[in-house]
Amino acid sequence: MIDPTTNTSPAHKAPLLPPGALRAFILVTGLFFLWGIPNNLNDVLIRQFMKSFAISRVQAGLVQSAFYMGYFLLALPAGVLMRRRGYKSGFITGLLLFSAGCFLFWPAAQSGRYAAFLLALFVVASGLAFLETAANPFIAQLGSTSLSEARLNLAQAFNPVGAIVGVLLGTRFIFSGIELTPQQIATMRALGTYTQYLHTETVRVVTPYLILGVVALLWAVLIASTRFPAVILTREHQSEISSNWRDLFHHKHFLFALLALFTYEIAQVGTWSYFIQYAQQYGHVHERAAGLLLTGTLGAFGIGRFVSSYLMRRVLPGRLMEIYAWLNVLLLIVGISFAGWLGLSAILLTSFFMSVMFPTIFAMGLKDLGPNTNLGGSLIVMTIVGGAIGTPLMGLIAEETHSTALSYCLPLLGYIVVGIFARYMSGYAQRRISMSEAAA
Repeated sequence: MIDPTTNTSPAHKAPLLPPGALRAFILVTGLFFLWGIPNNLNDVLIRQFMKSFAISRVQAGLVQSAFYMGYFLLALPAGVLMRRRGYKSGFITGLLLFSAGCFLFWPAAQSGRYAAFLLALFVVASGLAFLETAANPFIAQLGSTSLSEARLNLAQAFNPVGAIVGVLLGTRFIFSGIELTPQQIATMRALGTYTQYLHTETVRVVTPYLILGVVALLWAVLIASTRFPAVILTREHQSEISSNWRDLFHHKHFLFALLALFTYEIAQVGTWSYFIQYAQQYGHVHERAAGLLLTGTLGAFGIGRFVSSYLMRRVLPGRLMEIYAWLNVLLLIVGISFAGWLGLSAILLTSFFMSVMFPTIFAMGLKDLGPNTNLGGSLIVMTIVGGAIGTPLMGLIAEETHSTALSYCLPLLGYIVVGIFARYMSGYAQRRISMSEAAA
């Protein structure tokens, strides 16, 4: 029981995982690492496609729109599939779609059409929608519910490790380091070599995705050959026979979690999508140096996840997230008001504090949903569409105001909503404690 006077919990005395769950936990945690790679390769693709297709920031922002629309449209079918067939079917379906989307990058490059890449990204994201819809509630339910936030933060800590790998792959194998001046472009057009240059830059994106496609297929084989622990099989059975999606809308904390995660996705995806442009505009660095700085933000994100998983065994998750949200509001005010290396450092640091938000909001939203946990998880995953909406909006703000810094007002608003949600959930936790004491 949590002591409300100290905001601490003896949950650290309970085991994080039940006996026999370690293999399943490792395999599913590996998925968090795996999908972190394409999620953050998108940040590299936005910059690369601006160059290789000679398109605007708003048009390049469609990379995130296509990607997160895949999440939005496929999350609910994923939840329905898992309610009927279980988590394993969701994992395998997701990995097969993920692999297929990666392999589509080859014909997309040969066609030379931007729309073909957007289609490939949509298929990749469709697979990831299945994986996220399955993996987050799977980890949350893989043991004591009192430790669901800590367990999910630990598993999610490997997601930014994958994100760092994605950015490093993109920086090394996708960015050529060639940045042409307008005069050089005019000369190449006069010589008839500019089209070949654009094609060469476009083809550079293919190899990392082909490798990812192969890895996804191998991981599907490992998942298919693994027997899940009894605690998961029991909860899958309860979901199959007792779930009723209408009950979800009687849970106010669940509805608030949908809004909070939607606005958080706007903040997270937007912050990273335009970080390279911010670094180039105000830090005056080349694209590869900006890519390495983006890697630094992901490193801060990963460290934050591990630290938060530890702290949550001693501090109320809602209280911790509330502190982090308001710190990010302050940091973004600095990033907007002092565009330059000071602002760049502030925006980089927001990644440490945002790290706690996705898994904590997700786990909090699933509290007390019982047999509706799978369907609730699929609806929460649908809110990731915020990334599809926020990125082009930030691009539009940047173009209209000629300031990438001002576009960060949108993530700032997202953290305000998260801070209010965290305060609400701290009160919700206290109410649950009071009800438990009254029942005892």
